[in-house]
Amino acid sequence: MLRLLNLELQKLLLNKTSKVLIFISFVLPLCIILLSSFKIPFFGYFTIELGEWGVFNFPLIWHLVTYFAAHFKLFFAIVVVSMIGNEYSNKTIKQNLIDGLSKKEFILSKFYTIVFFSFVSTIIIFILSLCIGLYYSSYNEFGIIFRETEFLFAYFIKLIGFFSLCLLLGMLVKRSAFALAFLFILFLLEWILYGILWKISTEEIATKIQNFFPLKSIYKLIDVPFLRIAASKAPDNKEFIHDYAVHWYEITIVLAWTVLFIFLSYRLLKKRDL
Repeated sequence: MLRLLNLELQKLLLNKTSKVLIFISFVLPLCIILLSSFKIPFFGYFTIELGEWGVFNFPLIWHLVTYFAAHFKLFFAIVVVSMIGNEYSNKTIKQNLIDGLSKKEFILSKFYTIVFFSFVSTIIIFILSLCIGLYYSSYNEFGIIFRETEFLFAYFIKLIGFFSLCLLLGMLVKRSAFALAFLFILFLLEWILYGILWKISTEEIATKIQNFFPLKSIYKLIDVPFLRIAASKAPDNKEFIHDYAVHWYEITIVLAWTVLFIFLSYRLLKKRDL
């Protein structure tokens, strides 16, 4: 595993574009999250400091930060599809196979890279959230600080699932731009299908089925936290009652899709004439 991961990391670090995108995918969300924790002046009349609103309290911070950080995954998604596009355009895939790398090992090297960067991103988000939370949070009990850290696990699985889908699309079309376009088309198709299901059944049934779709299931791992923030300010308001927890069956759905994405990527490569 380490040999395959090292091989892929060497390819990425030798590519200037990949290095820039990897840097952006890690640094940009960190900068935005850090800036949101500072006092922000508006036209010299007043300042906003989110920490004073209680949004960085434990355990809410784990939910809030992972939700927003996940939105920057598109930058590394470009790296993932570029990994495949560059292999074909530079013909390094052919050279790797000639040098003794099997097609299975080739796909695994890409998957190990996805897992590696997803893990690094999760660790960074964990450290950042912990530091901001310890500074701003009104709670310092050990049990409260580490309650709901399952959002970090959901964030990790979310990244792996999404990047595995990007890997499959990269294998399917071989070009980065087309792969990202297919990602957008898949997004539209899921909503079109949801609309059809809603038309022929009910909204409740359509929503339950939609939660099994690839992009929707990945997105739904971490629910939107805004209502939860509002609920913390008005705990007696029943309009804010919602299940924000990370559920095992949602994790299972995304893991099942991930396995399918990697398997299909391997089958595509195995059947393709290089």
